[in-house]
Amino acid sequence: MPYFRSVGEVPRKRHTQFRAPDGSLYAEELMGQEGFSSDSSLLYHRYAPTGIVAAEAFEPPAWTRVPNRPLKPRHLQTHKLDTTGADAVLGRQHLLANDDCRISYVVADAPSPLYRNAIGDECLYVESGSMRVESTFGVLDAREGDYVIIPTSVIHRIIPNGPVRVLAIEATGHIGPPKRYLSVRGQFLEHSPYCERDLRGPSEPLLEEGEDVEVLVQHRRGWTRHVYAHHPFDVVGWDGCLYPWAFSIHDFEPITGRVHQPPPVHQTFQGPNFVICSFVPRKVDYHPLAIPVPYNHHNVDSDEVLFYTGGNYEARKGSGIEQGSISLHPSGFTHGPQPGAAERSIGAEKFDELAVMIDTFRPLDLCEPALACEDDGYAWTWSRRPPKAPGVDTATG
Repeated sequence: MPYFRSVGEVPRKRHTQFRAPDGSLYAEELMGQEGFSSDSSLLYHRYAPTGIVAAEAFEPPAWTRVPNRPLKPRHLQTHKLDTTGADAVLGRQHLLANDDCRISYVVADAPSPLYRNAIGDECLYVESGSMRVESTFGVLDAREGDYVIIPTSVIHRIIPNGPVRVLAIEATGHIGPPKRYLSVRGQFLEHSPYCERDLRGPSEPLLEEGEDVEVLVQHRRGWTRHVYAHHPFDVVGWDGCLYPWAFSIHDFEPITGRVHQPPPVHQTFQGPNFVICSFVPRKVDYHPLAIPVPYNHHNVDSDEVLFYTGGNYEARKGSGIEQGSISLHPSGFTHGPQPGAAERSIGAEKFDELAVMIDTFRPLDLCEPALACEDDGYAWTWSRRPPKAPGVDTATG
């Protein structure tokens, strides 16, 4: 994270004696990225954070991925995946994946197990409902429109307040603000569409007692169930620049112009070989001859995923896109507004739309739940003609 926080009790000098009221030493833990070369935090535990009493292999729900063949745009109707009794970790229904990230959807109404993702950061977007994210750093409350960034290897659990719909993006590295928004010292710059005031982090320690506590760990060779001698939520204080944090899409300040602005102006986060963007209600282009909806475009280096999470997405009218829809427009396919959208948009002064976009720079595979909720007619909505059977000769004359 780009700024320092201090929560709970910490000693005046790091790596010095810090004792509990009974005279025993608190156990200091340095949690840091890129070895000792990037952001980190120091946590002070009542008990040794290394104290495990058991470890065994764990088999998570099975999942598969297949290439996007034949290559075509896809429309996933996530609300067809509604379930009950799911938690926000093991209940995720994986939709799209490559070797850099995995995109999943879950309707959670049950508490998750204690969980640690040792592969990469996670970005959770709350489509609707609310939830409580508890971790070794404290508590974050998240509600509709919130992004929650959970750094690699943070032990946490997710407790829904009733049913909550969550889009989960799991990275194989770290997720954070785009570098172009930050100074060399990590402060948000004036041209950034959000700043430190918009971010929320844990404000006080979360202390729990317990022995023989299970934690599920997702790591690069599978999953493991660890049993800790003492509950990992035993941190009396911490400070540093690495911690879970939340940001509301409603605090994203859109960048507009006289003519249509390209998607990089909507960028919110960056990850390894992907970016996350926020499309929010905004005034649109004000050149007298402007066409407010996007032009047809072919991003030759990326697959484009759009999660439609509110409002009215003018450019997609007539395509079947609705609340909770996900569109996948892959590299190798030119995409753009639906027929008639460009003409209809002329003279518009404002768009009332809300969407989360993920652009990946390696192709995305399809997972079984994606195929189960796909709108098979979507690819033909630009031509407004039914698909031709494979091998049909379309030559004329």
